[in-house]
Amino acid sequence: MDLRQLRYFVTVAETGHMTRAAALLGIQQPPLSQQIKALEQQLGLPLLQRHPKGVSLTDGGRLLLVEARRLLQDFGEMRERMERLASGQQGLLSVGFTSSAAAHAYTPAVLRACRSRHPGIALTLSEDNAAALIEAVAKARLHCAFVRVPVTRPDALVFETLLSEPALLAVPLDHRLAGTARNRHTAVPLAELHGEALILVRRPGAAGLYANLLSLCERSGVQPRIAAEVERMMTNLNLVAAGAGISIVPASMRGAHAHSIVYRPLPKNAALQAPLTLVYRQADQLGTMASFLNLAREIALEHA
Repeated sequence: MDLRQLRYFVTVAETGHMTRAAALLGIQQPPLSQQIKALEQQLGLPLLQRHPKGVSLTDGGRLLLVEARRLLQDFGEMRERMERLASGQQGLLSVGFTSSAAAHAYTPAVLRACRSRHPGIALTLSEDNAAALIEAVAKARLHCAFVRVPVTRPDALVFETLLSEPALLAVPLDHRLAGTARNRHTAVPLAELHGEALILVRRPGAAGLYANLLSLCERSGVQPRIAAEVERMMTNLNLVAAGAGISIVPASMRGAHAHSIVYRPLPKNAALQAPLTLVYRQADQLGTMASFLNLAREIALEHA
């Protein structure tokens, strides 16, 4: 027994006539009769009573009609669900983000738009540090993740820069580099970081935004003192607010601890940028992931 035979049987049962059913199905009457007979043989009981004016259902035929309609409806609904999944309109999408990526208005805008435009996609969200998120994407525990500067770059992953913004110097309110209300929009020379207690967000020895800062300082002959290395940007800012040191953060985080931290620009020639990067698997760009990628790129253009 297969779905084709069940569809043939339901059409015959609903029309009450073999020839009319064959016309509706787009086949000849003899093959249709053969398929119905084969179905009766498989089930071991007659389904139709044949007479000159057409056919009528036996008791077994009436029972099978109820079951066949249900099976065909379930199959149709399953096929529609799979088509929606293949087209990226339905399915599960697991998205990770770092706290600094989430602080940018772009990230929640993408997630809101995904829920609004693709209600059939069930989003699961998780926050972690960049290294852990990249590892989770590589091992297929996440479909994608928003990070800043990637700390590792496994070959099977794509690192797509969606946006970029300047990095700002974050200093405690009473720090000498906090300046005054008049000059807080003035860039702080890189040389001013010499000897300062610097708080980094990274795994020890890993690449990333802070590795870029240290490389820039080294080329300029500036030697800050590493006061702490933490895993999350908000931990970093909590320490800055407490007076434990200074740091750099993406410009979109300047509102955090607004009463305890002063955010000042670095010189333009420092060229220290904080990108917003979407990490995903090279082999996973179909279905829901394709829909999310298209949406992420579209909204990035709006925020650029």
